[in-house]
Amino acid sequence: MSEFLDILTHGRRLKAAVKELSVSELEEVSEKLTKVIEDRREEEAELLKAEAEKQRIIEQLRRTMDEAGINVAELAGEAGVSAKTKRAKRAPKPPKYEIHVNGERITWTGQGRMPNALKQAIESGKSLDSFLIK
Repeated sequence: MSEFLDILTHGRRLKAAVKELSVSELEEVSEKLTKVIEDRREEEAELLKAEAEKQRIIEQLRRTMDEAGINVAELAGEAGVSAKTKRAKRAPKPPKYEIHVNGERITWTGQGRMPNALKQAIESGKSLDSFLIK
């Protein structure tokens, strides 16, 4: 698609690309392109109209709130929602498995990547259940 846009937006490349088309074919392409442009202009006009309507409603709400003596912070406070809510960090999961290697205790919660020491022990024939923390 990028190459198509490069050709379409570059005069010499476009001329070379349509060199073999007849005048009637070029006129047909021109009509289709004109139709696409008109459709795009209509879509943009509708979007601008919708945005203007939204801004008008927002301004009307602001005026109504000012007349009633209500500010946004009060409104959000009554709903029980703070202006910025932070996600609470969840507590880390306690380890579910452990293995002792060279006097070092290696633990694993059972989620994420399995530690290499535990993986090697399982590959050597031991059961994962044998490493459960009791």
